[in-house]
Amino acid sequence: MAVVRISKGRFPLKALPEFERLLEQSETALREPLQELKGLVHYYVGIDREHGYLTNVSVWESLEDAHQMDSLQPMLALRPSFEGAGASFETITNHETLWAITP
Repeated sequence: MAVVRISKGRFPLKALPEFERLLEQSETALREPLQELKGLVHYYVGIDREHGYLTNVSVWESLEDAHQMDSLQPMLALRPSFEGAGASFETITNHETLWAITP
């Protein structure tokens, strides 16, 4: 079954406009490199404007495919700008699915 990769970060709410801008800019840097990766099924970028969280959630065909993200240079290059603006990140996790609903 698929693997769900979750990256979650927290940011200060006073910096919300800056994080919205950073996330919008990240699409330009990441869309093409992500589309070229083997096994990518879905990729989502989200922001929680009420609690100050941002997430990247991706779905992959295999755990090996998901681990391509560990060394994706365009993604790694973005992290310092997010941290410099005040974000802190949890450990990125890869979840092998046990069951799913696809309506």
